[in-house]
Amino acid sequence: TLNTQLEGWLSQAQSTISPARAIIAPHAGYSYCGACAAHAYKQIDPSVTRRVFILGPSHHVPLSRCALSSAEVYKTPLYDLRIDQNVYADLWKTGMFERMSLQTDEDEHSIEMHLPYTAKAMESHKDELSIVPVLVGALSESKEQDYGKLLSRYLADPSNLFIISSDFCHWGQRFRYTYYDEAQGEIHRSIEHLDKMGMGIIETLDPMSFTNYLKKYHNTICGRHPIGVLLNAVSELRKSGTEMNFSFLNYAQSSQCRNWQDSSVSYAAGALIVH
Repeated sequence: TLNTQLEGWLSQAQSTISPARAIIAPHAGYSYCGACAAHAYKQIDPSVTRRVFILGPSHHVPLSRCALSSAEVYKTPLYDLRIDQNVYADLWKTGMFERMSLQTDEDEHSIEMHLPYTAKAMESHKDELSIVPVLVGALSESKEQDYGKLLSRYLADPSNLFIISSDFCHWGQRFRYTYYDEAQGEIHRSIEHLDKMGMGIIETLDPMSFTNYLKKYHNTICGRHPIGVLLNAVSELRKSGTEMNFSFLNYAQSSQCRNWQDSSVSYAAGALIVH
């Protein structure tokens, strides 16, 4: 059933900016965001990609740094994904990483929801594939820079792909976030305007602008720290003259909010290409 679902969504999406070096995609239940996520996954070229880094925010444990899995294999209903122990050893040596417990790993959906999609997108080259899951904590701006710098050398390698796991605005009283700009019309329009402002800033690939946007509007983008790490990695590569572009390809909301009792989560799918 999962395989059929993923194939269906991917068949509806266009490959417009392939091969992606990084994608931003949501981590909600597939019934909500599967169609949106396909637009990002469609930009992956399995003949180029050999290793997939998955950066997901921590939802359940307080974490001020980044953490690595203690597992060696992640199982999916499609096939098993092998964690790249060589890269893990290199990352571990930096002293910048913690080890997440198996319990934390199994509780955390921000990485897990990308595993079947990764497996599907990479199916034709599954024997050559390894993954590098990284749980990203509530990083300070300077830590986002540090991790961005560290990971930039991996981002520079065309055989690596970065998946940045993030939903966009979580709106409603249950999320304690009810920003509303009446000038935009209905609530869902205000949410879309706010999200698209943030998406436009991400497309400029400027980490400082994104940080300032978050400080000003406090938009509840749950993967803001993984996004921040990516933007800082890109900044590092741009210093040496590497040209990159990021484009969002799809935007969706779980439902359309019209009154204060409503709630919704937004999803966006985009891809980074290197020229």
